[in-house]
Amino acid sequence: MKSLRFISAEAFVSNAEFARKSLGGVAHNLFPLLFKASYLLERGEVIHDLVKNWPLADFNIGKLLGTTVDYQEDLSHRTCSVCLESCLTGLRDYVLNHSSPYMKKLKVVDLTGIKDVEVQFCECKKRMGRWTRTQLLSKLCLELLVYLQQTQCNPGTFEISIDVLIDLYVTERNYELVVQALLKKCYCPLKICCVAFRSDNLALQKFFYIIKLTDPSSLRKLEIVHNVRLEMEHLEILFNSIHFPLLMSLTLPARTFNVRRFTDADEGILTNIGEKMGEMTQLTELSISFSILTGRIRKLLSPLKTPLKMLDVSNCSLNHADMAYLANSFHANHLEALDLSGHNIHDLYPSTFFKLLSHSSSVLRSLTLEDCNIQDTHLNMLILSLSPCQKLQEFKFIGNPLSSQALKQLFTFLCELPMLKTVEFPVPRDCYPTGITYPIDDASLCRFDQRKYETVAEELNLILLQANREDMKASTPLFGSYDAAVEETNNELGAYLIKSFKETLEKFTTSLKMS
Repeated sequence: MKSLRFISAEAFVSNAEFARKSLGGVAHNLFPLLFKASYLLERGEVIHDLVKNWPLADFNIGKLLGTTVDYQEDLSHRTCSVCLESCLTGLRDYVLNHSSPYMKKLKVVDLTGIKDVEVQFCECKKRMGRWTRTQLLSKLCLELLVYLQQTQCNPGTFEISIDVLIDLYVTERNYELVVQALLKKCYCPLKICCVAFRSDNLALQKFFYIIKLTDPSSLRKLEIVHNVRLEMEHLEILFNSIHFPLLMSLTLPARTFNVRRFTDADEGILTNIGEKMGEMTQLTELSISFSILTGRIRKLLSPLKTPLKMLDVSNCSLNHADMAYLANSFHANHLEALDLSGHNIHDLYPSTFFKLLSHSSSVLRSLTLEDCNIQDTHLNMLILSLSPCQKLQEFKFIGNPLSSQALKQLFTFLCELPMLKTVEFPVPRDCYPTGITYPIDDASLCRFDQRKYETVAEELNLILLQANREDMKASTPLFGSYDAAVEETNNELGAYLIKSFKETLEKFTTSLKMS
């Protein structure tokens, strides 16, 4: 529902030429209202001029686009390219605006509230993802610095200092630009302040260099993913040389840990890493998927002084001792999001899994059990384990060999979980050819009876409708959930993988010739 004020604001900004000419006479407290209206209508020129003449001390895009009294709809998930580019160029031009520097109040710009989602509702249909925002802001900061150095500006312009809070995303392709922007930060009126840092497709040496430029003492979230070849000994060096006192969330790449090739010295390194993580008193989110940590979870997590709220240990080859530790640890009562994918939970440790869920049931919001070999015979145990989880909002269990009949029975139960909104379910086992083996390889993933699947999917949705659960959304993302960061840079990452494969092939061919 839109208030009369918001409807009036829409009418005002609809005529871009009139709105831009009239901004000088607009009351300062109306700028946030006009900004949201302009963003909704994608009036890029008006957005630019609003930011260029921003009269307030702070500019928080998450709050400006979020739920407000005048218009409840949250627009922060609209990463509209037209709107965001206009916003950032307006910020640059705010510094260059000829009004007296002493009249400029803006001190903090917070861009961290933008949410990257799969479906864009903006008319232009062009999204500006995290990588592109990183690229554009770095480019604008450097251009602004060059312009100020080459032209004769008001001396007071150099006294302008605006902290721009942003979640940086750095790969090989934008590395040099971001490094230059961070190195010259102290000279630029727009000062990039990194709140969260994501790195992919980057040489280890470059990662170590740029992470020091981000001011790690202020970093809240660190994601080192996919094509950054960070191993355990490198992680120890990172934690020994750099402190992350405010870090709340840590994601490490696959195979950071691999206990299958551990030596006595490696055991000491793992202990040291655990102790260093224990010094991060704000750490509540940890993702260490695809590391081999059999029998070592206690050693890594027990030094933590703050209970984890999010834990991703998917495909970590956990054993019974690891699950027993998790179920009995102080983390269990605080876990809001848990990913145990890739573990045969019902055959290897059914009782400890049940205990873990019962301990976390009062707070658990998201549970992922993909490729866990959950079969029809395990259904009653699964339902019994999920029953206490009355606050569960998201349940993902694709890749499990469940029949159509078992899925119907499970969906009937899931309708009873009052807060459940998102369900990702597998293609039923009986839709695949007889003899299919799990986990299903990528080549066979799409070789199922499409018509039969669609019939089952309709029946599952009918179960939701009959239970008055239209609020629940059920889907089968065959190749995993949407990842905005990967989607944005998939061309670069794909090229990197091809290059790596080519280099490996060349090394293999050379070794064959030498032997």
